[in-house]
Amino acid sequence: MEASESGLPAEWEEQWRREKERRKQVLGEGKEGVEQDKRELRRIVAFNDSRSGLTSERAEPGGSEPREDEGPGRNVRPYLSQSFPRETFEVLRELLESGLLTDLTVTTEDGRSVRVHSCVLAAVSSFAEMRLREEAPRRDRGEVAPRRWSLFLGPDVDHCGLRAVVEFAYTGELLTGAALPQIETAARALGVPRLSDLRDQTASPKTERAVSAFEEMRRTLRSVEQLRADGVGCDVILDVSGASFHVHRVILAASSDYFRGMFTSGMRESRQARVALPLTVAPEMAALICCCYCGTLPVNWDTVFEIARTALRFQFRSAISLCLLFMKREMGASSCLDVASFAEAYGMSELLEEANDYVLRNFSEVSATEKFLDLQTDKLLEFLRSDGLSVPSELVAFRASVSWLEADPEERLRLAGKLMTGVRFQLMTFREFREVRAVNLRMEMREDVRLQGAAFKEFGSSPSVQDQRRARYPKDSLVVVGGDRQDPDGGRRVPSGEIQFINSLRSGTGLVKDIEWRRLSQIPDRPKFRHGVATIGGRLFAVGGCHFYAERDVMKSTYSYDPKRDSWKRCSDMRECRSNFSLVAHRGQLCAIGGDKQLNTNLNSAEMYDIEADTWSFVRPLDHPLSGQAAAVLDGSVFISGGFDARYVCLASLFLYDPETGSVRLADMMEDRAQHCTEALRGRLYVAGGVRNLRKFYTDQLTCEVYDPAGDSWTSLAPLPVPHVGAASAILEENVYILGGYCQEDQSESGLVHRLNRGTQRWERMGKVPAGVTDIGACVLKLPQHMRR
Repeated sequence: MEASESGLPAEWEEQWRREKERRKQVLGEGKEGVEQDKRELRRIVAFNDSRSGLTSERAEPGGSEPREDEGPGRNVRPYLSQSFPRETFEVLRELLESGLLTDLTVTTEDGRSVRVHSCVLAAVSSFAEMRLREEAPRRDRGEVAPRRWSLFLGPDVDHCGLRAVVEFAYTGELLTGAALPQIETAARALGVPRLSDLRDQTASPKTERAVSAFEEMRRTLRSVEQLRADGVGCDVILDVSGASFHVHRVILAASSDYFRGMFTSGMRESRQARVALPLTVAPEMAALICCCYCGTLPVNWDTVFEIARTALRFQFRSAISLCLLFMKREMGASSCLDVASFAEAYGMSELLEEANDYVLRNFSEVSATEKFLDLQTDKLLEFLRSDGLSVPSELVAFRASVSWLEADPEERLRLAGKLMTGVRFQLMTFREFREVRAVNLRMEMREDVRLQGAAFKEFGSSPSVQDQRRARYPKDSLVVVGGDRQDPDGGRRVPSGEIQFINSLRSGTGLVKDIEWRRLSQIPDRPKFRHGVATIGGRLFAVGGCHFYAERDVMKSTYSYDPKRDSWKRCSDMRECRSNFSLVAHRGQLCAIGGDKQLNTNLNSAEMYDIEADTWSFVRPLDHPLSGQAAAVLDGSVFISGGFDARYVCLASLFLYDPETGSVRLADMMEDRAQHCTEALRGRLYVAGGVRNLRKFYTDQLTCEVYDPAGDSWTSLAPLPVPHVGAASAILEENVYILGGYCQEDQSESGLVHRLNRGTQRWERMGKVPAGVTDIGACVLKLPQHMRR
């Protein structure tokens, strides 16, 4: 199928160009239809949430960060459901066991027969595929395959062997208790080489299975998809606005409750060769049909709302989940208000909450979009009055309000007094309020709008401490663990065992901000620094580190903290003592990489922790010893940047690390650095802080840079305002936080917290860390509500 410049199939392009205008028609089908869609959407989402196997993600690893300025049809992203093969075959087995939509009867010589779905058997059996192709009429005559047909096998295949082939086709597994010779005979007669390979592996217990059952099901679905592309075995034609789609009824029924009901409940359409669908355009159905076969949905902001509505209408479970996932993951300043409208129209409270929260977190960027000017008065006032509104200064809220008023002055200026009650003038400085006076005077010259008096009253009031600031409570909590600091009285280093978390982010007068820290717990081990911190399954893990600066003080202990039970558990120790190392959560396990084993001796080893087995085991080592490096997981892959080599020289390297296959060198950073921070956010790596080599000495590294995996390239970012050597980092509400550290030049400690504002590309000072200042660990953890407000 020819592709257009946008990346969409050319035959879809013309229709999909119109969809940007049609997004405003979400509520245009009448109250009754919308209410029915709301009920169905809630049912589908609840169904998908209840299935533990549903883990959907982008099909393209290392995709670049979405650009809000790209035009219609751009930035098409294939989203896929990782659990799609398993879910599809669960339904196919249900249909098989119920005898529904089975169109092929396979009979052995002894007269015993098995009813199956022909396209599923043909996907694994070359013999069945050949016969199916012989039975299929020519597609260009507009015909479809016969509804029912039979296949008779020779004397070599008995019923047990046939059942093993069918079991493999629907599960990717061997039939339990079947004799291997019978399986081999059936596999050879029916042309199922994949089953023969599996039989050989089973016959040798010491041989590991090369391909999992899940991957076998994935292969089978790809073969079914190829049958559809060839028009083989397609037993119904869907007519949609002049376009015809040749498909397999059973595959549609496995993905859509709508079509399952249509084809299995005796409806008139269950007997028709052609079914006309009540759609005005075909692109949405084309995308949804493809998703039925491969679990992948190509979407962008020009298409996702229309596809979601169509998926809802025809009850495509996986597709609607992928659409909702796209909306959550790709939400941006120019799309969040559309998501909020969609969620409100269809009663999706969780999605609506996320969209509204995105507006509050990114109000400066959202208020600069054209869609912001179309907000209803009450909705805008709700945002302005929220304590969770995140703005660098209250002047931003005032400017946004003025822009909204001036977008339609004849209608809106009369609402100015009401709207300005959401602006907290008392949080402004005298310099900021000077602008308020100037704007108010201009507005009063145009209309009789008395704002100045109200603004002066608010500005001159003496609010309580509670009213002086906006306090934002993130859903997740940024947690800091351990670290050390210099005792100002004794002058010695004092390690910390404290664990504290950010409960709220507060904005005061002007640009003044601070953080409300709360104590969470105490490390049951000795106080530590230069340790590793990570989260898996809602649990926090604190691993290794130092108790002090002597060789014997390097640790290999592992502890886990469960916030639901507020309890610690001692886990198995690492194989080696490590400090100044990297710890990441990867493939459901912990991965400890490199680090210092003792003073001036770093490691090239790495090990993985299996949480279920409570065991550490060595994996593929690094190409060379490394410590003080930073690691982050991006789209399922581990990236390691910088660090000290064996001679403790700072590196500019970046490489991809896999515990099974080892390291792959990527483009070097623009600057060398160690004891720095690296975080993954929206398809990119953000690197900041640390130390660098300057001639024979270390000096502070203030430069920051961003890595794009798609182009294997680096670009510069705004430098840090102060040094952060040995700092911690984390992603909270899609913002990069750098916490603590020290200055290499004079060894001073500031303990400052900076946040990268991705809109302005500048670092904002947020407050200070509470306990340990340097070599601390940080992560993001969801805490029970009783620990919060």
